[in-house]
Amino acid sequence: MNDTAPNGPTNRGPTNGGPANGGTTKPGPPPGGGPPDRAARRPVRAIALGRTRDLALLPAVLLLLVIGALSNESFLERDNLLNVLSASSALGLLVLAEAMILVSGKMDLSLESIAGLAPALGFMAVIPAVSAGFGTELPTWLGLLIIPLTGALIGAVNGLLIVKLQLNGFIVTLAMNIVLRGVLVGMVSGKTLFDAPAAFLALGSDTWLGVPVSVWVTGACFAGAGWVLRYHRLGRAVYAVGGNAPAARAAGIRVDRVAWGVLVIGGTLAAVAGLVIAGRVGAINANQGQGLIFTVFAAAVIGGISLSGGKGSLAGALLGVLLLGMLENLLTLAQVSSFWIQAIYGAIILVALMTARLITGEGQE
Repeated sequence: MNDTAPNGPTNRGPTNGGPANGGTTKPGPPPGGGPPDRAARRPVRAIALGRTRDLALLPAVLLLLVIGALSNESFLERDNLLNVLSASSALGLLVLAEAMILVSGKMDLSLESIAGLAPALGFMAVIPAVSAGFGTELPTWLGLLIIPLTGALIGAVNGLLIVKLQLNGFIVTLAMNIVLRGVLVGMVSGKTLFDAPAAFLALGSDTWLGVPVSVWVTGACFAGAGWVLRYHRLGRAVYAVGGNAPAARAAGIRVDRVAWGVLVIGGTLAAVAGLVIAGRVGAINANQGQGLIFTVFAAAVIGGISLSGGKGSLAGALLGVLLLGMLENLLTLAQVSSFWIQAIYGAIILVALMTARLITGEGQE
């Protein structure tokens, strides 16, 4: 502890080694009370630990690459690796959305249903009634615009209930997930939506420079969001709100606006992810996105995103996506029965968590 207040008077008199007795003044301990160099080393240790936590899954990803190369000669072929990235792109967008929401101290279980309902609305607004559409046959550009706007609107409603009305986020988004799924089932009435314009499928099926467009889009979203969270004041505000909302509010951060905005962005990303899924399949049905939220949370958590908010990085979340995408591809190439895939999936997640715990020395919250 310090014995004097900042800029205040001191009641210490000369000591036997001080200048008043012809001696020299011995440097006192730093404000933290520890050795002089310990406080200086703390920021360096914090940065090193943060980087280690971000890359904690890298050994597991490299191990899967080695196992895949040894078990199947086609695993490391360019086409297969591009297929892994393409198949993981929609999951990546959903994980990106959930990761940012978790960092802000909230959670959203409705993302999987947004990924189904938002593109379905866009599809039904442009396809004819004979193809199970609304019969409005709106222009293609307007139908495409409906998709992200629907995701943003649902995110805004979640924000209203969670941020403004102070309702429990888990219960609110769970209820919203059920409501949206029921609306989707009622709209399509058990039918599959085909005959959409080619522009609706481009995001999930087209390529650019030999790489699927969905991979470019997902990579750009991760890069942009990662830069904002690390270097921009808005990103720092998201971490501050998730880490300690009262302190963030006292520092002048508009906590409600930040939390609400992240939920809106998350809903928008989920809608785009749904469009990627529809493009890969070429159609939409009532089951699109169902059950994905468990995989989304798994990728985020094993990637180091804290469920308590304020901790984690998008680099770790991206590694979580790659780990699960490679695992699924490896099991498919090995022709593992679908009855065993879920058990293996859960086991790998537990191993990844324990690996991250051993590397970082910190438990997952």
